[in-house]
Amino acid sequence: MTLPKNVDKFSDWLVRRAGKCLVAGPCSVESEDQILGTAVELAQCDVNLLRGGIWKPRTRPGSFEGIGEKGLSWLKAAGCATELPVGTEVATPLHVEQCLESNIDVLWIGARTTTSPIAVQAIADSLAGVDVPVMIKNPMNPDLGLWIGAIERMRRAGIDRVVAVHRGFSTHIKHKYRNQPLWNIPLELRSRMPEIPILCDPSHICGTQPYIASIAQAALEVGLDGLMLESHWHPELALSDPGQQLSPWQLAELIKQITRNLNLGVTSRNRELGNLRREIDEIDQDLSALLAKRTSILQHIRADREGISGKDWLSVCATGLMKTLVKQLARNIERKSAACPLGFPRTEVDSGTSRKSWPQSGVHPRSDTISSNKLA
Repeated sequence: MTLPKNVDKFSDWLVRRAGKCLVAGPCSVESEDQILGTAVELAQCDVNLLRGGIWKPRTRPGSFEGIGEKGLSWLKAAGCATELPVGTEVATPLHVEQCLESNIDVLWIGARTTTSPIAVQAIADSLAGVDVPVMIKNPMNPDLGLWIGAIERMRRAGIDRVVAVHRGFSTHIKHKYRNQPLWNIPLELRSRMPEIPILCDPSHICGTQPYIASIAQAALEVGLDGLMLESHWHPELALSDPGQQLSPWQLAELIKQITRNLNLGVTSRNRELGNLRREIDEIDQDLSALLAKRTSILQHIRADREGISGKDWLSVCATGLMKTLVKQLARNIERKSAACPLGFPRTEVDSGTSRKSWPQSGVHPRSDTISSNKLA
């Protein structure tokens, strides 16, 4: 089914200041004082939409799972007091019903919900015939099809005001970020659905304050339409995700910093090169993390190597491409001749001692060769 491209222009329903949209607010609405106090301070930061979680789908039970329905009136009151529209996350048709009864201005679908087409369809069915903007976060796993599918389900239900939110992806490789940005995925979404505005959620990508500014800057440099940031008037007291929330004054400073940098100008050519550079960096990070994990496993095996034959040692240490390489290295040692492939150092064994020399091919060891203890 081909969907009509009748999505309302972003600027027609959510005014963008300085050409970008800024959504901000606490991870969770915790009390009347907390959401009102935060909203009053954020209203001075050119925020376009006040966000606040009412129901918090947590990975494991036992943590704070949101204040529940009573928090909707607190959120709405804070928005009215600061003349800001308000938005919250919905995960079930009941959430949708309660939000509509409380006149919540914008709804969003979280990453865990986007991962389930059945859950998304249930929400879409509950919104049929309702004129409310819906923001859709990418699924937990790096699956562009699920993200596009969630957007299409909303549009088939008659929701014209749709926004995608890039909040990073969970992968089996652990890095400094809580969720990997994988910029190629939101950029591919932009290519396939250019009419859909895309915001970036640096808070959930980073999971910690120090990296938020750089991710926010990168998001705007790649051409995304704005930011969705978590902000709490006292982050250290937050009941959920305190490490990734900024105080309103920190948010204001971040926006000033980004604005200054953007005013320097980013040409389309530089943006293209920058995007390619980010893709390469992501690949490099994956390789470094995988090599570090592999090295750690080998070191553990080596510590318990007693009783393992040389042949078994090779079969444990090497698989696939690495197995071929290790076998070649072993043959070179046995022959005590011929340089290793790919410019590896030639190893010569003499009276129980070893020394390394590089093949006479014009290739020399790099001064920044990565050692196992530098892989992180």
